[in-house]
Amino acid sequence: MERIDAVIQSYPWGSRTLIAELMGQSSPSARPQAEAWFGAHPLAPSTVGGRPLTEVIADDPAAALGPAAELADGTLPFLLKILAAAEPLSLQAHPTLEQAKAGFAAENDRGIPPTAPHRNYRDANHKPELIVALTRFHALAGFRPVERTKELFDELAIPELGHYTVMLDAPSPVEALRALFTTWLTLPSRVLGDLVEAVRAACAAYSGGGWVGEVAATTADIAARYPGDPGVLASMLLNRITLEPGEGIYLGAGQLHAYLSGMGVEIMANSDNVLRGGLTSKHVDVVELLRVLDFSPAEDPVVRPVVEGAVSTYPTAAPEFRLGRVSVPAGDSVEVPETGALIVLVVEGAAEMSSESGEVRLSPGGAAWVPADEAPRVLRSVGGSAVEAFVASVPV
Repeated sequence: MERIDAVIQSYPWGSRTLIAELMGQSSPSARPQAEAWFGAHPLAPSTVGGRPLTEVIADDPAAALGPAAELADGTLPFLLKILAAAEPLSLQAHPTLEQAKAGFAAENDRGIPPTAPHRNYRDANHKPELIVALTRFHALAGFRPVERTKELFDELAIPELGHYTVMLDAPSPVEALRALFTTWLTLPSRVLGDLVEAVRAACAAYSGGGWVGEVAATTADIAARYPGDPGVLASMLLNRITLEPGEGIYLGAGQLHAYLSGMGVEIMANSDNVLRGGLTSKHVDVVELLRVLDFSPAEDPVVRPVVEGAVSTYPTAAPEFRLGRVSVPAGDSVEVPETGALIVLVVEGAAEMSSESGEVRLSPGGAAWVPADEAPRVLRSVGGSAVEAFVASVPV
């Protein structure tokens, strides 16, 4: 067992305060700190004892990963992150495993470098993901049920949208959403600019409250940030979600989403594949995004924890990861029940993570790498205050 040091990713939408303050660093930071990666992704592996985690695992995959070594060809199946958004992220979705393998191979055949900004597939893996809020967290996630979206447009009554929203009367919700979304993302720029501005003005002027008011305010804000962007229109088709700390969102392949603001702990299959449709200065590939999107409405993508004593777990369908939260009272200790390889990330209080091989002291934002062959795993409060920590593992 050793401390695992994060790789900080600086993206324009990142916060200059949230991660820095969590980790006890100078705030605001010199550059936006969007994500802190704890894992073994080949493009940005964390370090353990000064060595990339990829190398540490490769020395003895069976000892490091246990049975999980067979799940991802001898690599760590998951990637754990702290995500901190000060501005909206891109409108995006992730491919299935089959789509990722095919896309990665095709881009390799075309000679596109893995880090090229116009590359869609940076690895051959899918990216189901779960984010759990550390602060109040705002997001757009999954297509809203069509009848609710009709209510939205009826209430906002934006004349310029009437020509398009009749598409929601298609025979099935999937056909309706596919038709409207595809039309909006492929509008000529001369039409799009005027339409987005009309939507922005109408949403900014809307004086009603409730969920429609929240969507209108979000749309007006996004449109002000991204004038003329088709993602502004597309965002109105998604569920507008506010997570309280401890609540999560799980997103499988093809589910459209855009995180808006806040900080959370995120876990996913070990991938960095993102297909974007707007709200970004990064590479956008509408054709590829449309190919992978799942247009099925998502009524409630929120995941709430299942609490069993000191341990809370977040159920998902992903075979590569499980995320739990451990609460340790001041001056007490809790044995972590998970087996296999773990990454233990402390988010509150001073802690000591120990096994038969030794211990690691952790403060908020610090994490420990625990190989599969080390047990028992005990998390202890050492600073006179309660400890909260997230435990990333592979399901048995």
